[in-house]
Amino acid sequence: MEDLNQIDGYQWVDSELTGAHNYLAPRLKSILLAEREASKGENRLFDLGCGNGAIAAVCSDLGFDVTGIDPSREGIAQAQSAFPHLKLERGSAYDDVVSRFGRFDYVVSLEVVEHVFAPRKYAATLYSLCKENGVAIVSTPYHGYWKNMALALAGNWDFHFTALWDCGHIKFWSIKTLSILLQEAGFRDIVFYRVGRIPPLAKSMIAVARR
Repeated sequence: MEDLNQIDGYQWVDSELTGAHNYLAPRLKSILLAEREASKGENRLFDLGCGNGAIAAVCSDLGFDVTGIDPSREGIAQAQSAFPHLKLERGSAYDDVVSRFGRFDYVVSLEVVEHVFAPRKYAATLYSLCKENGVAIVSTPYHGYWKNMALALAGNWDFHFTALWDCGHIKFWSIKTLSILLQEAGFRDIVFYRVGRIPPLAKSMIAVARR
């Protein structure tokens, strides 16, 4: 196990859904429900980087059997206090997570990969957590030509790519680069959805990939 104290810095003040969840959660729900119907009811789900547990609770409310980890001591404290019925513990993608928890039908990881120092190790863990034909659902802020152009023209470059956010975003992904990361890990049938605003200026993108 990596020293969790080295990557425990992300702050959580409560267990509520964040602003990003307003546009991520509806699409996540539709994806999960469609996948469960297609798989005839499989429902074991792992939340990799569960933070304050809010998304894990959303998935649980849909009837999924949820387990999750996050390196943030504050996040897990909030999650365990608000959602004691869920299996949410401290840990990270750098751990041997499969030996600890096993494999799952679905692995959800929302707005996590942009914070990860070693994305290939993260992707390998994501892949190993999925059982055969299991589905990984990964979201991250969207970056593309027109959005980057709009940010520059609006003078928001420093705000969006700020270097002053402790434990903030350290990787900035496009559909191409996230596809390469997931393909290298072994995933197939990768589909992307852009959410929040019109597609060229989307706030985030959601990748759905199958093991």
